[in-house]
This record gives sequence, structure tokens and C-alpha cells, in this order.
Amino acid sequence: MMASVERRTRQRTGSGAVNELPQVGADLTLQRDPVGWLKRGRRYVGPGGALVGIVVVFSSLHPFFIHGQNITNILTSNSDLMLVAAGMTFAMIGGGFDLSVGSVMEATGVLLAGLLAVGVPQLLAIIIAVLCAGLFGALVNGFLIGYARLNFLVVTLGTMTAVQGLVYVVTNGNTLSLSKWHMVAAIGTAKALGIGIPIWFMIGAVVIAGVCLRFTRVGRAIYAVGGNREAARIAGIRVGLITMLTYGAAGLFAGMAGIVDAGRLAAASPTVGATINLIAGAAVLLGGTSFSGGEGGIFGTILGVLLIGALENGLGVIGVSDFWSNVVTGIVLIVAVGLDQFQKARTRRRFTRESTEAGKAGEPVEQLAAPVGAYEPAAAIATPPLGPRPADG
Repeated sequence: MMASVERRTRQRTGSGAVNELPQVGADLTLQRDPVGWLKRGRRYVGPGGALVGIVVVFSSLHPFFIHGQNITNILTSNSDLMLVAAGMTFAMIGGGFDLSVGSVMEATGVLLAGLLAVGVPQLLAIIIAVLCAGLFGALVNGFLIGYARLNFLVVTLGTMTAVQGLVYVVTNGNTLSLSKWHMVAAIGTAKALGIGIPIWFMIGAVVIAGVCLRFTRVGRAIYAVGGNREAARIAGIRVGLITMLTYGAAGLFAGMAGIVDAGRLAAASPTVGATINLIAGAAVLLGGTSFSGGEGGIFGTILGVLLIGALENGLGVIGVSDFWSNVVTGIVLIVAVGLDQFQKARTRRRFTRESTEAGKAGEPVEQLAAPVGAYEPAAAIATPPLGPRPADG
């Protein structure tokens, strides 16, 4: 397999010259490093330490911060953010970003209200609304980005604006009550085994996301596409299909968040997801996922969401005005992007230094020049491809 991959990394041009394309199996050395888990864990030291610091500071300022009821409040109030951030993790590891998740979240609640109004059974209406959100992400965002090869920011900005406008047209800017449908309302108020349903939604989402990203071929292919799109295509991965699945996951999790918010509010609000796309992006970046793709994981996203949630809750507990939460979120977003760029620059310098040292020692340099996602399971590009490689990727 390695030999065939290396053969496919040589592409003949029209003039007969041979261009060397990126080595797609070069990261296997680091992938099989027995202490690779330590290298992956480095990215969690920052957000984990910050979270511990926040807990220590706010619990010393107000004892209620670490009270069990307040911890439950933090988890419940940030369950929608966790769901959206889980989907955003797929998009960002795949080398993209989905600005439309907030609008999809709002549209899911409105679609649910419409289905219930025409007599669709509650459970069926919930399933249909969530599936429609996932299909929208895959067939619209994913297709335009993966196959039409349009810029992901342009596409998701356009779909965000269009969906948001459609939501306002349908609702006329009004909130639609869902209080008479008891199953929907129970999503926000009921408990199972003493734990609120929104928290169970959150737990289920992160488990599914973690398993998909780390233990499935599709998840490993997402890392490969995010780390080096062209190398993944040459290795036989259907990049367009993987991109569709990536944005489909983002839409699906946004739809689940819309259902959770509809249950918590007992209403479908056209403004509930106004800023959640940027907050979710900040949480994913804080958790160590790279903005350039191919690197990160769901555990870091959990830390990022808890960090933002604990910070906003702590400010409220000590009496700081809610209006400051937007200021804090903006600062956190800037810090997250800055830390991501700093980490990427440090990684490039380290690999450049190691490559130079290896070159002087006569070792094969390509074994050290690992791609972006070398510390994650991007080695799927050296496994049997997901179907035949299409000519248009």
C-alpha cells in the first residue's frame, strides 16, 4: 500500500516533467509513536489549566459557583453551545468553518413548530426537523464547498443570511409557542436518572462525535482532508463526499441544538442562534483544534465550551452585568485565534529545525516533515480509500 501511495504522489505534467506532490504517508512514523498520546495531550494543557484557574478564582469569590445546582445550570445553559461546537469541530478539522449553524438552529425550531401545527406526531416531527438540518448542511453547504469548490466562508455566510431571512419571513419576526406540545417542552424540563434531558443530549452528542472522529474511517478521512486536501485526493479519498459529510454533521448537530433550545424555551425563536456560530468557533479553537484543519479533537472542544460557560456564569455569579458577556466572548475569540496561530508557528519552526538536523545527519527528511494533523489519526490516507477516486475530487 505504501508503495502504491508513493507512486501516486508523482504526477506527470503535459510536458513530460514530473512534479513531486506531498507525501501522504509520511506522518505514519509519528502516528505510531508510542508516546504520541503525550504529544496530542499538549494542546489540552492550556484550556484545561485555564478552566481550573477560572474555577479556583470564582469559587473563592463566591462559594455558590461550585455548588451542585450551579454546575447543573452551567451544563444545561451551555448544552446548545456544546452541540453546535461538536458539529463545528467536524467542519474545522476538515479545514473549513460553518457560519450558518446559528441560522440552521433557528430554522430547525421553526420547522418543528410548523410540523407540529399541521398535526405531525411530536417524535416524528423532531426526527424530521433534525434530519432536514443535516441534509441541508450536506447537500447545500457540503456540495457547494466540496464539489463546486466555492470558498467555505462565502458559502456559509450566504446560506446563513438566506436561512435567517427565510426564518424571519415565515415567523414575521415573532416567537412561536410550543408549550402545548408536552414532549417538546419536556426536553427542556424533564430529567432521566436525575440528569436533565439537555445534558443527556450533550453527552450523547460528544460521545457520537468522539467515536466518529477517532474510531471510524470517515473520521480519519476528515483529518486527512483537513491536513492536506490534495494529498488526500491523490491517496484515493473522495474529498467531495467527505466534505459533504463534514458539513452534514455540522448541520445535524445544529439541528439537535435547535430542538434542545425549543424545548428549554417551549418556543421557536428566530433569534436564538444569532451569535452562537462565533462562540462555538471560539470554543473549538480554545480546545486546540486548528483553524487551518487536520488537527484537534472533541475532548478539546468540551474543555473550550466549559471554559466559556464557566467564565460567563462566574461573571454572573459575582454580579457582573450580562452585557459584559459579549465583550468577554469577543476577547476570548481573539485570544483563541491568536493562540492557534502561535501554536502553528511554533510547530512549523520545530519541524523545520528537526528537518534541518535530519538533513545534516543524512536521515530521510520527509519522515520528520509531518503534516498539520500528524498527531491525530490522519493516517487514514494510507488505508483503503473510501471508494474509487473520482477525477474531480
